[in-house]
Amino acid sequence: MLLRASPLRDAAILFALWLMVFTSASQTIIVTPILPLIGAALRAPESHLGWLVTAYAWALAASALVMGPVSDRVGRRRVLLLGAGTLTVVLALHGLARSFEAFLAVRLLAGAGGGMLSGAAVSFVGDYFPYEKRGKATGWVMSGIAFGLVLGIPLGRVLAAAFDFRVPFLAFSALMGVAFTLIFFLVPQPDVEREAEALSVGGALRRYAGLFERGPVRVAVAVYFLMFLSLGLFVTYLPQWLTEHFSLEVSLFGKPLRPFGLPVDFIATLFTVGGLASVAAGPTAGALSDRVGRRPLILTSCTGLLLVTVAVTYLVTERWVAYVLYVAVMMLFAMRMTPLQALLTALVPARLRGTLLSLAIAVGQVGTGLGASLAGQLYAHAGYRTTTFASAAALLAMTLLVWWALPEPDGQAQEVAPVPASASVG
Repeated sequence: MLLRASPLRDAAILFALWLMVFTSASQTIIVTPILPLIGAALRAPESHLGWLVTAYAWALAASALVMGPVSDRVGRRRVLLLGAGTLTVVLALHGLARSFEAFLAVRLLAGAGGGMLSGAAVSFVGDYFPYEKRGKATGWVMSGIAFGLVLGIPLGRVLAAAFDFRVPFLAFSALMGVAFTLIFFLVPQPDVEREAEALSVGGALRRYAGLFERGPVRVAVAVYFLMFLSLGLFVTYLPQWLTEHFSLEVSLFGKPLRPFGLPVDFIATLFTVGGLASVAAGPTAGALSDRVGRRPLILTSCTGLLLVTVAVTYLVTERWVAYVLYVAVMMLFAMRMTPLQALLTALVPARLRGTLLSLAIAVGQVGTGLGASLAGQLYAHAGYRTTTFASAAALLAMTLLVWWALPEPDGQAQEVAPVPASASVG
């Protein structure tokens, strides 16, 4: 039984969506810190490990493209339930993978499940909350990604190191089952206009083609692609590079740190510290963007990330420096991600919102997958420094595109005139 309209219901809805995002989004990034463990257990070549990130990202992209128009037609709630149920089952199947090929296959299936959820979560926020409150609401929901870094990813690294790399996925399967239950009982279908046209391949293609006729949409989608291309290039082989350059044992007063008898290493603590920074930055950035606009924060974060990305391999000569820079990376990424998603929800009417968000997320996942694949080749043949330079180039292109062409919506969710090149950031 759904709760009646009240601040308590709003809080319950945000928590249900948060848990779903926490579990689903963690699947995008959980593989990265345990890639060395997966490679060793499955005897996979180093250059092939990036394909685990690529397979998930591209399957998510394809699924999101299909489910975007579906959510506009049948409603967000049904799509959220379908995706949460699918991912619950698929994550449990990770426990059966005994070869690199089998594990790659279940990662493809997990990506398909994640694609059902990715666009629907942000679209639901756009449907349910008014534009002037949407940045804050988006910040809270998407902080689930940051909590994945604080709790899910370090715990996954610890469980994988102590037991088996498959164990974290089984734990996430249980959590997604809880999220499914909460969505079923707590999350309503927002009362917004739905797409009237019957579902068909031709209809979906026409909707996507219609989106690309809007200049602001083309710019926003390109920005989303570049954002995740740079992320895939930067993050995928960061744990591998750190593993090769530093001792991973974490000590306290000269003794190995083993809470509850489980080993904790440098990579786990790095993701924890970075995730804490992102938890603080996401909702704050969302609320700030409600007041000052989305573009100023996006531009500030892009500029900061560009500088940090170039500096990493030069400055990280001690482990404590890695903590400082990774905190900066996570805060700046949250400062960019939350305002950008809130901006996207206002570029089109509600009946097209799911299609646009799914398109953006799909293109972003293609960028992540491409970045991870390129990172594997660059890392194997030229080293991590070259990989960070490639990431910085994508960031520079994104910064220029935001400055020259990304509009600042007025919240009406209709057509928006492009921003001239000489426009002020503020």
